[in-house]
Amino acid sequence: MTSLRVGVVGAGRVGSVLAAALRRQGHEIVSVAGESDASTRRAATLLPGVPILKPTAVARTCDVLLLTVPDDMLGNVVTQLAASGSLHDGQYLVHSSGSHGLAVLSAGAEVGARPVAVHPAMTFTGTEIDLDRLGQCVFGVTAGPDERPLAERLVADLGGEVMWVEEQLRGLYHAGLAHGANHLVTLVSQAMELLGAAGAGDPAAILRPLLEAALDNALAEGDAALTGPIVRGDVNTVRAHLAEIAASAPDTLPSYLALARATLDRVVTDGRVLPIRAAAIRRVLDAAHAAAADATPTRRTPQP
Repeated sequence: MTSLRVGVVGAGRVGSVLAAALRRQGHEIVSVAGESDASTRRAATLLPGVPILKPTAVARTCDVLLLTVPDDMLGNVVTQLAASGSLHDGQYLVHSSGSHGLAVLSAGAEVGARPVAVHPAMTFTGTEIDLDRLGQCVFGVTAGPDERPLAERLVADLGGEVMWVEEQLRGLYHAGLAHGANHLVTLVSQAMELLGAAGAGDPAAILRPLLEAALDNALAEGDAALTGPIVRGDVNTVRAHLAEIAASAPDTLPSYLALARATLDRVVTDGRVLPIRAAAIRRVLDAAHAAAADATPTRRTPQP
């Protein structure tokens, strides 16, 4: 099969890795664009010998233009490339944003480019480590009927699996990924801080086997994997947790309260906690929330 001539605008963690993976499969990476020092170093490491050019020059030299810029910049980048005459009829315009579908590429489509959304559902380090991880990655893909073969080929060459996502569902798809991955980092960081405050020298070592087992169980069993004081209806344990967190890590209290409420709602719905016990836990959560609000100093509006 004929190799593709690929250009990359945005030599960040994602763009450099995807380009390096496509290069491994025999595709020609004709040029990349990246302005920061980190992007330049990353391109030199993962894509040695590939020219670093301006975005307009990159767009003019390729048949597949991979756009791996931040979500909020994507529409503006496409508009500027189209206005400059850098895009051409029949060129594939591929972005890696999770939240965007094809609409963000409309300026390119108006000049004859063929829009495709291909989002890798993984986090990137921007190093060679990611190249092996791509083989376990699902890609959220949105494409028209005529562009689907190219999208499928790209994902196959990257070693991944296609999940077709309807245009109107891109936001929901991305919210699910962000809620799971990004908020997991916040949750784990807060848990490590609590253990550190409790005297743990290496909180990560304590949490790793526990969290790995919890994640595996949750992915396999869903809500059935829940354990702990909420699902057991242990009101006094929850009350003790809240008191300790309020005293030692008050910044963590809002997220603990929010997740405790969400967990309680789910185990009440499936019948594992009786309503009377759930009501007692909710009173404890409400009291902790009220106490935290009372303890927060209010800002006075300066008098003129």
